[in-house]
Amino acid sequence: MSITKDKKQELIKEYAQGAADTGSVEVQCAILTEKIINLTEHCKKGKKDFQSHRGLLVWVNRRKRLLRYLNRINRDRYQALIKKLGIRG
Repeated sequence: MSITKDKKQELIKEYAQGAADTGSVEVQCAILTEKIINLTEHCKKGKKDFQSHRGLLVWVNRRKRLLRYLNRINRDRYQALIKKLGIRG
């Protein structure tokens, strides 16, 4: 369900704006997207695991809020991020 430390570092390197960037919207959305993908696979296997499903909804809504913020601040970065992550259609 969770992502490994190595995968997280890989995502940070790929989506970071600068050398020490670990908390930008792009990095946070990339990490959340990876967690969402992993938890979605878990929820497909365990249909009655309602707590994991609730956690999935929390992560999806957190990512949605971050993307809405990025869209408000910088539409070009928003468009590039959703294309790179492969979400929204």
